[in-house]
Amino acid sequence: MSAASPPSDGLDHVDERLLRTSPLKKLLARPELGSLVGAVAVFAFFSIVADSFLRAASLGTVLYAASTIGIMAVPVALLMIGGEFDLSAGVLVTSSALISSMFSYQMTANVWVGVGVSLLATLAIGAFNGFMLTRTKLPSFIITLGTFLMLTGLNLGFTKLISGTVSTKSIADMEGFPSARKLFASTWTVGGVELKVTILWWFVLVALATWILLRTRFGNWIFAVGGGADAARAVGVPVYKTKIGLYMGVAFCAWISGQHLLFSFDVVQSGEGVGNELIYIIAAVIGGCLITGGYGSAIGSAVGAFIFGMTGKGIVYAEWNPDWFKFFLGAMLLLATLLNAWIRKRVEATK
Repeated sequence: MSAASPPSDGLDHVDERLLRTSPLKKLLARPELGSLVGAVAVFAFFSIVADSFLRAASLGTVLYAASTIGIMAVPVALLMIGGEFDLSAGVLVTSSALISSMFSYQMTANVWVGVGVSLLATLAIGAFNGFMLTRTKLPSFIITLGTFLMLTGLNLGFTKLISGTVSTKSIADMEGFPSARKLFASTWTVGGVELKVTILWWFVLVALATWILLRTRFGNWIFAVGGGADAARAVGVPVYKTKIGLYMGVAFCAWISGQHLLFSFDVVQSGEGVGNELIYIIAAVIGGCLITGGYGSAIGSAVGAFIFGMTGKGIVYAEWNPDWFKFFLGAMLLLATLLNAWIRKRVEATK
């Protein structure tokens, strides 16, 4: 006797992983879609209400404002995809600049020595955040809030102790300053538009972070850790190393931003940076990153930073009271979060 064949329903059963996904579904699944829609809306709005917004010179100004946020929004976005926060990111930028400036000035050394010492110290602080998080199992909110408070006090205390004031001494006449400024704070002209070197740093970091997320094993680890640390650990993902690496990535970008701050103005105010950590987080959220982790993109953080740049400068070009910026900031955060949530529901419903 031959075995009876199972009844056929006339349909070919195909592994869903082999099914082709339409370009529209792929587009809707992108984390940065909501922020792109928001960026177009913001651009159109200020193009109408501010005549000078569309000038070529204004583009350079907007891009520069976006880049100063975007350089930090990129690693913060990766950290959020990995399921963690860093509330010390804003003051860490200032700490990096202060270390470079005070070490170079007090040691009467080439400024590149201070830059190198600052890199090592900043990376150590990032590693400290990651180490404390993984060893104590405390929420990253608590760990980095403690680091934020400590750095805020150290920035002010050491600056007053060494310089006698709340700002550092000028290092503009020291050896190595011109070459360091060229790397971290130079300006070049393209088609009559002045562009800051931070824009190039920003684009490179976005491209690098996108490649890491989508083309490397470490990128897979980031998504896995953000989706569920226990499940990721069960399949062999080095959860602790991944999180420490992400915090060191935030520290590295804080070092870049700190050197730009120093070599743009020669001196550093010790109280700068407080509150900027929220701006970086908001840019990442507007760009599609979920608070719960496991979802987001570096490109989305760049779009979120660009929206910040357009809004901040658009209000100035429209000759409005700059106090409205915070209102627009809150409105964009809510609208972007709601739009991202709606898009995700639509995508899940069509699967």
